[in-house]
Amino acid sequence: MKKIYYIKIACLSLITLALTSCMDLEPKADLGDNLVWDKADNFQLFANQFYSWTRDFQMSVDYGSGVSDGPHSDYRSDLIATSSINTYSQGTNTIPATDKNYTEIYKRIYYTNLLLDRAESFSDKNAIAIPIAEAKFFRAYLHFELVQIWGDVVLLTRPLDIDDPTLFAPRNSRDEVIDQVIKDLQDAATVLPETATETGRLTRYASLAMLSRVALYEGTWQKFHTGGSNASSNTSRSTELLTIAKNAADDVIKYGKYQIFYNETLGDQSYHYMFILEDAAQCNPANLTKKDNLEYILAHRHRDGDNLGINITHAMQGNVVYVTRKLANMYLCSDGLPVSKSSLFKGYTGATDEFLNRDMRMSNTMLQNGQNYWNNDGKWRVTWDDEDLNSSLVANVRSNSGYQNNKWSVERQVADYYESMDYPVIRYAEVLLNYAEAVYELTGSISDDDLDYSLNLVRLRVNENMPKLSNSFVNANSLSMREEIRRERSIELFLEGFRIDDLKRWATASTEMIQDQLGVKVSGTWFEANWAAQARPLDGDGCIILYDGRVWEDKHYLYPLPSDQRQLNPQLGQNPGWTN
Repeated sequence: MKKIYYIKIACLSLITLALTSCMDLEPKADLGDNLVWDKADNFQLFANQFYSWTRDFQMSVDYGSGVSDGPHSDYRSDLIATSSINTYSQGTNTIPATDKNYTEIYKRIYYTNLLLDRAESFSDKNAIAIPIAEAKFFRAYLHFELVQIWGDVVLLTRPLDIDDPTLFAPRNSRDEVIDQVIKDLQDAATVLPETATETGRLTRYASLAMLSRVALYEGTWQKFHTGGSNASSNTSRSTELLTIAKNAADDVIKYGKYQIFYNETLGDQSYHYMFILEDAAQCNPANLTKKDNLEYILAHRHRDGDNLGINITHAMQGNVVYVTRKLANMYLCSDGLPVSKSSLFKGYTGATDEFLNRDMRMSNTMLQNGQNYWNNDGKWRVTWDDEDLNSSLVANVRSNSGYQNNKWSVERQVADYYESMDYPVIRYAEVLLNYAEAVYELTGSISDDDLDYSLNLVRLRVNENMPKLSNSFVNANSLSMREEIRRERSIELFLEGFRIDDLKRWATASTEMIQDQLGVKVSGTWFEANWAAQARPLDGDGCIILYDGRVWEDKHYLYPLPSDQRQLNPQLGQNPGWTN
């Protein structure tokens, strides 16, 4: 393990300015270690840097985002593609010589441990209780990242000296690491405030929401990766973890302060506009700002005037993201039935037929051919009424899959890179879905009351007239409750960095990831006569083949450890199936 790099640091980069309402979270200047820990305020100043490590649109390392390519990104899943082959999605990735994710995560864990270590000798523990809790939350957050990516990893709970034998020890089991993650999150939840002392800061319920994510992930991993003689112990472990996930999610729900975002003026476009709420006024028809959103439990903040680090509108809008036919077909019809079962499904003949009578999240997320839309430079909205049609763009097929994304794309005039929407690290919809899945996976069933308590709040946000998911509805239509719960999650959390991790923990990647990535149906449809530029091969049903020949082996459930770390510590070993 390449820890020497960060253990040698004598002076740590810290914030030296007073805490302000802007919550400047980036380190600014060096302070000698003998000066850092002599005041309670300096513990908080040090902890502020942790907030820059959460998921975001784009990170200094790759692991954080569902929007930019990285271990959690939907680009590495089955639902979207780009103009070039993603080797992880295609199943052709190899053992890297180095991996910045690995070294950066451990460097950051060192920082959390350093604060916790120095806190032990600080006389007034009450004065530093919050930064201690923040350090525990982020130590848990980072160790969970390691487990998701590599499985068994070295667990660190203290800052190490350069000659510490832990540097050259074997990896801890994922059970040991997850147990520490759970303990840290539970400890943090007992100390963090009920409501944030400042926008963007941790609360008790952010820690509990993260706990529900961790325990659901590992509980389902243990349930579906049963292997050999460990089946009985896996069942016991899974039950323990799923119970934690259910109870943690329930604690967040019972708190009663978070809500699924919905606004009467925005109506059935509320899902779309939630993701592009900004500090500035005039960014949506209801003139709402980020403070009107009670769904985000923890967000990576971006203020008006900050550089977002990514040209998000142009990176996400229109033909840039290759949305697949698989995602399009995943949206239910308005009667709550899949396209394969619904009499309301209008087929694929016309350019927009398949958008008719569908889950409104489909049109909230994807542009339809011929639809008027806006961006942030040149074709933005001003009046938020029909007058804006004079300055709109019109969606048309130019390339890629024939499906066009519109999530994360703002509609007001703002310079590229300076959109100010926040990235949802944890939002209430996920917690509701965590609860529903944990309840179901504990016993193989879920009551209608529990569905109404959780999943149906998400399902009906922009689908007021869609039937609720219920046991009678599932039985009457020969549906699978598990499949419908998973469908809701996949659709709701699209492009937020969950899909590939979900396929891994459900152990379904081996069947889902080998499927061809397809675009629109061309043969016998509007596209055949009106898309002369389409030159990609078609499958037997006349659908565009974006990428075929995709493979998935069991080894792909975990990433390979980088070669340089194994050279530094041969006892790390390598994950199953990966050979140099």
